[in-house]
Amino acid sequence: MESRDPRQDDKIARPHPCLAKSWPQTKGGEPFCHSTIDKKFFALSRLCQSTMPKNLAKVQKQISKKKNKGATSSLHENSRDAKRLRRAGARSEKLEKLAVERGKASQPLLQRIAFFQSAVQEDSQIFAISGVVAGMQALIEIYLDRDSTELYALQSQRRPGRPASTREDVLRQRGNTEGKEYASGFWLPDMEDPETLEKLKAWKGEWTSLNTMKFVRVKPNGTKHASIFPPKGQS
Repeated sequence: MESRDPRQDDKIARPHPCLAKSWPQTKGGEPFCHSTIDKKFFALSRLCQSTMPKNLAKVQKQISKKKNKGATSSLHENSRDAKRLRRAGARSEKLEKLAVERGKASQPLLQRIAFFQSAVQEDSQIFAISGVVAGMQALIEIYLDRDSTELYALQSQRRPGRPASTREDVLRQRGNTEGKEYASGFWLPDMEDPETLEKLKAWKGEWTSLNTMKFVRVKPNGTKHASIFPPKGQS
């Protein structure tokens, strides 16, 4: 049998490290490395992937500096740089859409927490008489009733037989949804926890800083159980 020189492995033509993700993979998702050289190439590919620019502005800057081309508008539509720009632009647009969607989803919760923050800032003795949980229940009921004045005005202005306005439908639906939530456990900061109460008073309105607070769910009968941030289902 013809003996094989292991050094021949090093002479095998291999793809560019950044294309290593197209190599055969193991069950764990790692490229299958046939030799020490493959392992070195795989390590280099990870480094290349981690340092490759993913931001549209960075890609534009790199291409502009490349060979002193200057403006990127003169690129051929099928060139490698033009394709990089299109990929970066598509990714940037996708991230922007996700950020807008996350902002819309988080806005109601931010408004809710801002309401409770305002309440405890205005009256520092709000829990002194009836207790913390009872005080939290009172604040929840005030919060749930916040749209009643506007809803009554919209209903009064509507002529008999006319359908409800979009705003009226939105307020009624929101009230029904929040009422059902209260029945199963209304989500809010745990103001019975002294540290969370102080953090709530000093909160600057940032979404990311809320993960340092404790949250609970409170029911109309006064029961309270721990919850998570951000809330998911009934947790």
